[in-house]
Amino acid sequence: MNRSKWPAFLTTLTAASALALTGCASDDGADAGATAGPSAASGSAYDLASVCPSTIVVQTDWNPESEHGGTYKLVGPSPKIDADKKRVTGALVAKDGTDTGVDIEIRAGGPAIGFQNVAAQMYADTSITLGYGGSDDAIALSKSQPTLGVFAGLEKSPQIIMWAPDAHPDWQGIADIGKTDTKVLYFQGAAYMDYLTGKGILKKGQVDGSYDGAPANFVASAGKVAQQGFATAEPYIYEHEIKAWGKAVKYQLIADTGYDFYQQMLAIRTGEKEKLAPCLKKLVPIMQQAEVDFMNDPAATNKLILELVEKYNNGWTYSQGVADNAVKQMKALGIVGNGKDATIGNFDDSRLAALIDITRPIFAAQNKEMKSDIKAADLATNEFIDPSIGLK
Repeated sequence: MNRSKWPAFLTTLTAASALALTGCASDDGADAGATAGPSAASGSAYDLASVCPSTIVVQTDWNPESEHGGTYKLVGPSPKIDADKKRVTGALVAKDGTDTGVDIEIRAGGPAIGFQNVAAQMYADTSITLGYGGSDDAIALSKSQPTLGVFAGLEKSPQIIMWAPDAHPDWQGIADIGKTDTKVLYFQGAAYMDYLTGKGILKKGQVDGSYDGAPANFVASAGKVAQQGFATAEPYIYEHEIKAWGKAVKYQLIADTGYDFYQQMLAIRTGEKEKLAPCLKKLVPIMQQAEVDFMNDPAATNKLILELVEKYNNGWTYSQGVADNAVKQMKALGIVGNGKDATIGNFDDSRLAALIDITRPIFAAQNKEMKSDIKAADLATNEFIDPSIGLK
């Protein structure tokens, strides 16, 4: 489940939080993005002009936010911001601001595409080169709209179930919630919830799929209910930006219960792998390095993200505090990090295979047509990953 299914969040959190946007760049975006650097030498690792489309189009799964920081780090100086279409375009830059000779266009998801699944958008609009998606969604759509992950934007999903520690002082994790009859609010259709109830971690009778993204029910209950959220957002927002609450919450990551999916993998349409391979061989390591560089120094990229949120002006609010906290939590919780080795952005085949085993009966019960013999290699590849690039 990702934020692309949060329509009510756009308005309700705006009213509840009254967030102020700070640190935005100038109106023309001249000081946003990366600093100007040299042009890539012809034929070098950073020269994309001869092997890639003239514009790399990336479709994100939500409004601009720090979880997309590695991708926005690729945007060079003086980007063009299209507030109407909710997209930003600029020179695609590699390490130290090196101009790769092609442009990058990053499109907002969620409300900007009518809350449509990114894979569906990729098949409807073939100008998109790469799209954000979850590995569980890739399984569900493996027959009708197959995608292939080439870079794991997040190592671990930030999806959580959260609760109020003063209302439930004995809870240490989601399994403790399942020992009670406490209502758990979530977005209807989230596959992870079918996993939690199927495993007996939560009871089917206690989960409530009516959650719409608003904090009202949680606040009104004085924290007696539990609720889904993101470790990179809600805990900070509820404590610091929702005045009616104003205190800490506790939570557990869904990934730590065994539903360990890749939430934001950057994927291509499966059938285009051969055509895009020469480009991906150079582009994916650049993306890996951009993720590392963003995590080490997020300030300039977060400034661009905040400017985009302001100019898109679609009801989504995102403060400097939320952006900074997101990076802090991504580091602390391993949401962005290396795999089991020293490499960032790579995929674990055994983890993908385990997810296939978990979700196959869930999606079969939902009458979703999966590829009958689906395997890990159908979902993602490490073919283009540079194993030498990782967080230190």
